[in-house]
Amino acid sequence: MTRGARGAGATDVIVIGAGHSGLAMSAFLSAHSVDHVVLERGEVANSWRHERWDSLRLLTPNWQSRLPDYCYEGADPDGFMTMPEVIGFITRYAGFIGAPVRTGTTVRSVRQEAAGFRVATDRREWCCRAVVMANGAHGIAHVPALASALPGSVRSLTAKEYRRPGQLDEGGVLVVGASATGVQLAEELRACGREVTLAVGEHIRMPRVYRGRDVQWWLNAAGILDQRFDEVDDLVRARRIPSPQLAGSCGRSSLDLNALTDRGVNIVGRLVGIGDGRAQFSGTLRNECTMADLKQARMLDAFDALARRSGFAAPLDEPMRFAPTRVPEMPRLVLDFERERIRTVIWATGFRPDFSWLQAPVFDPKGRLRHHGGIVAPGLYVLGLNFMRRRKSSFIHGAEDDVRELGAHLLGSVRDPRAVVHLKANAAVFRPGV
Repeated sequence: MTRGARGAGATDVIVIGAGHSGLAMSAFLSAHSVDHVVLERGEVANSWRHERWDSLRLLTPNWQSRLPDYCYEGADPDGFMTMPEVIGFITRYAGFIGAPVRTGTTVRSVRQEAAGFRVATDRREWCCRAVVMANGAHGIAHVPALASALPGSVRSLTAKEYRRPGQLDEGGVLVVGASATGVQLAEELRACGREVTLAVGEHIRMPRVYRGRDVQWWLNAAGILDQRFDEVDDLVRARRIPSPQLAGSCGRSSLDLNALTDRGVNIVGRLVGIGDGRAQFSGTLRNECTMADLKQARMLDAFDALARRSGFAAPLDEPMRFAPTRVPEMPRLVLDFERERIRTVIWATGFRPDFSWLQAPVFDPKGRLRHHGGIVAPGLYVLGLNFMRRRKSSFIHGAEDDVRELGAHLLGSVRDPRAVVHLKANAAVFRPGV
């Protein structure tokens, strides 16, 4: 590519984000001799460094931690990486592949030009043939609109802002959301002596270990993690399924609502309103828990059937089933913040990616990025989103397959000038055959 106006830097591909996905794409591009630059607003593995709570461990066992030509080689394959270990793993990978990372560089805008794209940062501008957006799926924490009605005496925190129990004001805590993040935070806060109430909506119950094997082993063996985006009937629904109730604990123990109840956490239904100093909860808690129990039982039935068909070399423990989720006969529907001394609400209500700098007509009416398995249009790609190309796309070990397929498409865009299309004319209808 020729140098653009105003002295802009020129390269073939700009990768935005130096997390595991962006670095995996960088390794692919280097292997195919494609000139590129990785732009990172902070440091390598920045979100792992600054946007996670202190005690967090990966939900996937160490044996699943792998990137192209690189994998975990420690002494505890069945353990779970701490945040410092994850940061070290990704940082070492950046050095291993010699990634051309420009740290401390914040992207301000990305817009299309006749020959490709112009990427403006707080340091300089770049012209390129293609852009890969690998800045992650957790850019913005979702906070429901009803949060604005919280009493002034109650502190509101997102899961991205929470670091440790000592950070919170004295008093009880309401954790909203019972997926992986919510149950882990509820457990940690209760272990520190806090009175914790957990608001539960739709959730996925899943044992940490089944028949002696980690549940991730079963999901992998059953081919569930490799299921492709073009193999499901309702992809929108599949991409919105909550993360399972799992924790990367040292003892590989399960963390479900029964375990939290045993520890003294108060379980209530989905938060549906806040007003007059009180929180209101849905009366559907029993139905939500029954549905989660049924789905878990069906999953375990499928694992047992797989074991009978496959005859795995290593012996398995005997099949078992878990006790139904215990729900109070009359679950409480109202919580008075002052009377219950609730001083903090933590929103474990999900995240969405941040593409506020992307100046292109590639969003649906709800502001969600349109893409087909990570391909927005020839020359414009995204990585690391939930169920982007496969169910494992958002995991560290899911990057390799996605990068290989998207990288092949990207090479065609970079090397064939005719591949760049006008986004305004094509974004809404573009359906690549990949």
